[in-house]
Amino acid sequence: MGTTTVNISAAQVKELREKTGAPMMDCKQALSEAKGDLEQAIVLLRKKGVSVAAKKATRVTSEGAVASYLHAGGKIGVLLEINCESDFVARTEDFKELIHDIAMHIAASDPKYVRKEDVTEADFAREKEIYLEQAMKSGKPANIAEKMVAGKMEKFYEEVCLLEQPFIKDQTVSIAQLIATKIGKLGENIAVRRFARFKVGDAGETIAITKPTEQKAE
Repeated sequence: MGTTTVNISAAQVKELREKTGAPMMDCKQALSEAKGDLEQAIVLLRKKGVSVAAKKATRVTSEGAVASYLHAGGKIGVLLEINCESDFVARTEDFKELIHDIAMHIAASDPKYVRKEDVTEADFAREKEIYLEQAMKSGKPANIAEKMVAGKMEKFYEEVCLLEQPFIKDQTVSIAQLIATKIGKLGENIAVRRFARFKVGDAGETIAITKPTEQKAE
């Protein structure tokens, strides 16, 4: 057995579990691979979660839960549906925590869409036209202007798409990464289906629904 594994303390494992929610053995392994570096271990666990999430992305999510969240003394309200593969996972504290955290995030951040793929053609075209005009006015060469537009479009997605937004409780993690971590821990595909956000005094409301994608049972 390597000395790096021996030198991993229970306190380090506990701290990593609290930060990531990953299983104990995964935390010990990540800390061992990272030679005790907590931040590197977090990166390793996130990569593992994203990898597991990618493998499970097409699996059918026909179970789940709907949750509500009230914010700012009842001035903002959110209804959110998140799906998973089994009723068992839907009833776990980890899943309930996830759906609560995302509902709270929606209340605070007001995304307009769930994913990049859900952005309407009209919104995409409008934003791209604005950024293209700005780039052209800057006098940059065409290839540089294209990169400027691409960069601004990514920033636009981050502002309006739930999965691209930095999680309000940990700005180093996107909502997509937050979900991926739970997928890695719970072993099931998890997907945001839809949400609605209402704010007292606003003329309209935000209603976002994920466009259907092909899923398969396994």
